[in-house]
Amino acid sequence: MICQSAGGLSIVLLRGICLMTAPFPFSAIVAQDDMKLAFLIAAVDPSVGGVLAFGDRGTGKSTAVRALAALLPRMQVVVGCHYSCDPAKPAKLCEACRSKLASGDLQTAEVPVPVVDLPLGATEDRVVGALDLERALSLGEKAFEPGLLAKANRGFLYIDEANLLEDHLVDLLLDVAASGENVVEREGLSIRHPARFVLIGSGNPEEGELRPQLLDRFGLAVDVRTPTDIPQRVEVVKRRDAFERHPDDFLARWAPEEEALRLKITSARERVGVIHVPDSTLESAARLCVALGTDGLRGELTLLRAARALASLEGDEMVSEKHLRRIAPAALGHRLRRNPLDDAGSQVRVARAVDETFGA
Repeated sequence: MICQSAGGLSIVLLRGICLMTAPFPFSAIVAQDDMKLAFLIAAVDPSVGGVLAFGDRGTGKSTAVRALAALLPRMQVVVGCHYSCDPAKPAKLCEACRSKLASGDLQTAEVPVPVVDLPLGATEDRVVGALDLERALSLGEKAFEPGLLAKANRGFLYIDEANLLEDHLVDLLLDVAASGENVVEREGLSIRHPARFVLIGSGNPEEGELRPQLLDRFGLAVDVRTPTDIPQRVEVVKRRDAFERHPDDFLARWAPEEEALRLKITSARERVGVIHVPDSTLESAARLCVALGTDGLRGELTLLRAARALASLEGDEMVSEKHLRRIAPAALGHRLRRNPLDDAGSQVRVARAVDETFGA
């Protein structure tokens, strides 16, 4: 019996206790192609810089995030590590894991990719970590209690209503996103640990805009709208209802599509490093960014990485203008300056610049 549904997770009532089941399958999400493509690109190449999904409520943003994490291949971690260190990269191990490696006591295990929610009301200590008061009071030891950034390492940090996030937390995220490390200097503690994650944000633009500094840190940004096509809306309701009523049957039905998509992501990850990017394609990307007047060079870098990940997903050996065309609105739309003489939306401005740069 279903007691409720939250964020794409089905919650089943069993003998009065609510138990979490698997999330809604990613491949079963209807429409929202731009959002799904942006998430897949971020999964193939996390250096793209995360995804911001802004738009209407109830359009599957949270569902897609948790579905993607469940879709990804499980990752290797060091057993007992607070930061989920990768045993295949000894140079990036934390201090405790280095000690285990030196003593030959390093054990590994496979775990799901973490998805960590950052609540709007979270305190700074909860986010970055703080002194473990229980150990300090009971044993008299100074020990570090890891925060949400530690738990999100090598996974996803999800901020719902990112435009409502408090300024001091935004500043923290900007520092960590730039360095890939979380540094804690307080209460006699001096801790530095890895904190590399895919930043996923969502929100409703009617409730306020995102700070420009944080907006710039998202590699891709997509507009998510409520579908107006009647058959699509009907299909969304049918699939959601089927998932809530008979989750096991629904998951079994979509298992082949999920496995095929998982293999596609794994293959794309393995190939993305050898995808060729011709100088002519780089010049096209630069011309497009100049035509749009984007600040700095982050636009070109993001456009390049996203187009390369897209080419890898599609099985192409080389990045071409067709990849730039497809991903340019998501990579550049949120980097445009406001133009008081042009009331067209950012997506329209990017599409217009693409046609002018590459030809209609």
